[in-house]
Amino acid sequence: MLPEYFSVDLLMERVPLANRWVSEKWQPAAVVPLGEGARVAGVPECVADGPQGTTWRFPGLSIELHPTEAEGYYLNVTSPTPYVFVMWRLDEEGTVPPAHPEIVTVSYNQAGRYMDGGERVDPLPMPDAIRAWIEPFVAAHYRPEPRRKVRRNDPFANDPQARDRQGFRSK
Repeated sequence: MLPEYFSVDLLMERVPLANRWVSEKWQPAAVVPLGEGARVAGVPECVADGPQGTTWRFPGLSIELHPTEAEGYYLNVTSPTPYVFVMWRLDEEGTVPPAHPEIVTVSYNQAGRYMDGGERVDPLPMPDAIRAWIEPFVAAHYRPEPRRKVRRNDPFANDPQARDRQGFRSK
């Protein structure tokens, strides 16, 4: 099955810091939902610049939904506070802006894999339009794992004759 796409714009902000070692901090600020379908990523634009910080808009990012990630979407949508996760990187080579988003996802599992790999992943509150788009997909593709009976550690489980040799009688 082909993935489904939802286009978003992402706002990244630079926050100045009063710190002797670091002069600024970059972070995702907001996700702006645009609608279903993939868009071509555009050129980032500065939407605000001042002494309180700078905000950049990254247009045309897409959230992809894959049936194999349905469990991660389910965990996110059913949580008390659903999030959109942004994996982003900071360039050291003098690019403007130095921070740029790489991937936007709504899967707890996928975000966890990126963090396990050492990537920078930040959560943002999920807009209602994105949640409304995800819920039918989760209902169609998520099937919980069936519960399995837990077996205790029984040293004689695989060899009933050993039980008889030890003096236990089978009933």
